[in-house]
Amino acid sequence: MFIEKSMTKKVITVKTGSTIYEAKEKMDKNNIRHLPVVEKDNTLIGIITDRDIRSAMPSITLTDRESSEERGRILKLRVKDIMTSNPAAISPTNTLGDALLMMQKMRVGAFPVVDQQRKLKGIISIRDLIRAFINVLGIEEPGTLLCILVEDKIGQMKKIVDAITEEKVSLGSILVARHWEKGKKAVFPYLLTINVARVKKKLEGLGFTLLDPMEWTLDQLPQRK
Repeated sequence: MFIEKSMTKKVITVKTGSTIYEAKEKMDKNNIRHLPVVEKDNTLIGIITDRDIRSAMPSITLTDRESSEERGRILKLRVKDIMTSNPAAISPTNTLGDALLMMQKMRVGAFPVVDQQRKLKGIISIRDLIRAFINVLGIEEPGTLLCILVEDKIGQMKKIVDAITEEKVSLGSILVARHWEKGKKAVFPYLLTINVARVKKKLEGLGFTLLDPMEWTLDQLPQRK
């Protein structure tokens, strides 16, 4: 799944000479937290976040009546004074997985999407990724999540899918995750039904162990050295 299929293409941007009040107003009006900063030819040169704005005016808002000196200082601030220059960006041909890993590594909530000439093509945010994965996982439809403990070997997934489809139950999605027990995997099928008793019984009859999905936590996974 490529970034260009899930990114926001109509990007709200700002110029370097805009005041931070103008930037804040754009964020508030459009309910966003990141504003790419571009030149006239739409080349990305920076980014400004709601956190940047809060840091620039920690004790004053648009309605505060502070000292004229402090207010005057803030009024002089421009986007170029507080933006992050040459920000990290991502390509339209990167995948959603690439974006997730980069966000986790860099601790950011969004990436501008640019072409090879750094021309802004879109923006991908946590909100976009959540929307994309909700669609992929099919969890907008009513259903039931199972958790199946399996041996980490070839053929297990086919057995699970066959057992489910033989009961004429539709799959919304199926995920495979690590398990804290060595040589095991946790398989999470999302079934588009709430009547799963027969499916469970069939899976257990095949030797699979069913777990409570709510008991699977990242805290129990082995720590990477």
